[in-house]
Amino acid sequence: MAGKRQRLARRRKACGFTQETFAEALRVDRTTVQRWERGEAEPHPHQRLRIAKTLQVSLDEVAELLLPDAPALPVLHGHRGEGLALTIRETSRRLVMLDNELNGLPIADVAARSFKKVHRRLGESDYERKRERDIQAAAAELAEVAGWALFNEGRFSASRRFNQEALFLARLAGDRSAELITLQNMGMLAGWAGRPREELAIAESVIDQGNLSPRVQAMFLARQAQGLAGVGRGSESTRSFERARSLLQDSAPCDEPYWAWWVSDQEMDRQQGRVLHESGDWRSAIPVLERAMQHQEDSRVGYQNVAAVRLLDSLLRVEAWEAAESEAEKLIPAVPEMSSVVTLRILERVAGRGRCTAGAPTGLREALNHIQTAIHEDAYEM
Repeated sequence: MAGKRQRLARRRKACGFTQETFAEALRVDRTTVQRWERGEAEPHPHQRLRIAKTLQVSLDEVAELLLPDAPALPVLHGHRGEGLALTIRETSRRLVMLDNELNGLPIADVAARSFKKVHRRLGESDYERKRERDIQAAAAELAEVAGWALFNEGRFSASRRFNQEALFLARLAGDRSAELITLQNMGMLAGWAGRPREELAIAESVIDQGNLSPRVQAMFLARQAQGLAGVGRGSESTRSFERARSLLQDSAPCDEPYWAWWVSDQEMDRQQGRVLHESGDWRSAIPVLERAMQHQEDSRVGYQNVAAVRLLDSLLRVEAWEAAESEAEKLIPAVPEMSSVVTLRILERVAGRGRCTAGAPTGLREALNHIQTAIHEDAYEM
């Protein structure tokens, strides 16, 4: 596990709560609070919001309260048994936390280098054999994090290699949870790389196997929907999104994998908004993307600005100039904090095309100019 969270316990006590009264205030059981404080479980986004209100802190402060009392940087050498698996998992957890900070901090190189170190140790059998499966499962998780981060930085070929390593290790370890999140990432990568049939095949292979929790099934139905849209089966795509949304209503957080917290109604809107935007149905995309941008702090992820970029483009396409200018102005201060290369690439195309659109008013053109300037600014210049 990640380690005890003494800061959460201290804040709870400072506010006059026992574990039992704290649990009552949050509408969970005492065991759940105990697991949070021991670092054995993560509060879901809606639970984090309740923690913030109950303890009278911000969501950023909640994230700090949930940090374990552990060294700042895990060391991947020295441990050979249970400690090695724990350290690998702690490395993954901290990388994910950084990925979700601001609008996503660049973690791909650190994640890739960390996994390569672990990969070498696995090849050299530099660990206790009785802990092998646990170490393999932890390594699969780290490879999956690296694969996601490489995708987010637009390095698709490298992402594919790390995802394949993650899938191999997850299957060696018999870790179905790690296998599923890796398959989701591989489907996503296929879709973004212009391989919708591969995306569809991955999603349907998982769905056909069955035995999925509601939230995980919803995740693969959304992936199926995007694959269907990519091969021109739009009406089937819409039905898959509808089924996915219905399943989310049946999802009990305690029955879901810890990583599934981001599979939400907001995420469904983000993914369906992408389908509508890329298919050219911009008027339908606008309200879906607007919903995707609501309550961002409840489920903050590093790529969340992609919905705002697609919304801006949709507004430009339908010549909703006033709304487009408003969205462009909101994006200007966010651009220097964006590390998602895939998002920045879309934004640069949108801004460039918008500036050349006949009829766009001067204020909108100026806002789009500012966006393009911000994209090309030196990130190290103060």
